[in-house]
Amino acid sequence: MMKQQLLFLVLSIFCFHKPLPSLSSAVASEISAVREETPELEWVTESRMAGLSEKERTDWNAYLDRSRDRSRTDRQTLADEVKSAGLTASRPAPNASQEFELPSKVELEWLKSSEAEALAQTVLSYQTPAGGWSKAVDYKAGRRPTGTHWTSQSGKGWHYCGTLDNRATTEQIRFLAWMNMAKPSDAYRIGAERGLRWLLDAQYPNGGWPQVYPLEPGYHEAITLNDGAMLHAIQLLQAAGNRHSPFEWLEEDLRRAASIAAEKGLECLARLQVVVDGKPTVWCAQHDPITLVPIAARLKEPPSLSGSESSDIVKFLMREAPDTVENRRMITAAVDWLTEHKITGLRHTKNEQGKTDYISDPSSTEIYWARFYDINTQQPIFAGGQDGVVYHSFSEMAKNNKVSYDYFTTRPKDVITKELDRWKKRINK
Repeated sequence: MMKQQLLFLVLSIFCFHKPLPSLSSAVASEISAVREETPELEWVTESRMAGLSEKERTDWNAYLDRSRDRSRTDRQTLADEVKSAGLTASRPAPNASQEFELPSKVELEWLKSSEAEALAQTVLSYQTPAGGWSKAVDYKAGRRPTGTHWTSQSGKGWHYCGTLDNRATTEQIRFLAWMNMAKPSDAYRIGAERGLRWLLDAQYPNGGWPQVYPLEPGYHEAITLNDGAMLHAIQLLQAAGNRHSPFEWLEEDLRRAASIAAEKGLECLARLQVVVDGKPTVWCAQHDPITLVPIAARLKEPPSLSGSESSDIVKFLMREAPDTVENRRMITAAVDWLTEHKITGLRHTKNEQGKTDYISDPSSTEIYWARFYDINTQQPIFAGGQDGVVYHSFSEMAKNNKVSYDYFTTRPKDVITKELDRWKKRINK
């Protein structure tokens, strides 16, 4: 049985990796300019802070200074490594097609094994100087060689270099915390604590989190609910603040800071809930870091009301968040909205080209929610990933764009049925 559990864990976090390139031109161009100022931001700027109060401007400027300082340190560290290794540029981290993710139940016996020790050392080697981790790094390739970048992502060389996207950083912190529980070590403890401090550093003054920290220009600066980024930060900090497993060993100062940050995150979630015509609805997948209004990310991700991300937020609030008046208000409003905006009379099928399609069928018993709803009309919308055009039907969008994205979801169904009943019983005890 233990061998099967071990195999499951290894398969869940390891995958076949692409051959390691000898040189990344994108990374090389960044290294050549490593001592220059970090890229100019688009959303978190001094000019956009002009309308804030003096206290708010002071807090935001301190945040910006800290982000720039962390960015310079990251870049200088890699430049020094490149030089010491006699390289002309850094090599990208080995890329993984699957993300690092632990099973929901972690076996202490495995955590004490040599395999877990080797994995932990590799994870530690890919922790950025700022304290976070990138995504899609293949830890099966072993420890990070000197002069190798912390990110495998193409782009400007510092793409997703310290991110919450796809469970990155929160999952590595959780793993190291488990390792320190099973086999106490200064290395594991310090690595987990540095990761927690990264979460505290990355949190905006208003309680939200960007997708990438130190800040990366563009939609990465947005307060990111997409794929549970901010939610995972709150969940982990809440566990750490309450000294839930695997954080029983956490010292009081960091425990208290984690608890305060989690509370600020919940308060920010309440402010992010979109109000239309005076009525609270749900959330967008990403929000303006300053004004908190819904904003776009990629072409296929317009400002909108999200059926997918919102259902995950409600599920978290029902299961894990404190039972407060404000949290009850958020849950009730979101459940009402999700209930009113379910889509029936639609059937999932394949078109003549063998591609996924959704067609009108009054006899269908299938129930869906769109991933995106227009904020004003609150009707489903479908933005093309190639042309950026917002269509009002999936079929029209799919005719003009390559579809590699889930435009419909069934996740809210369990939330407004099973989870809602359980939550009502829990709060009415």
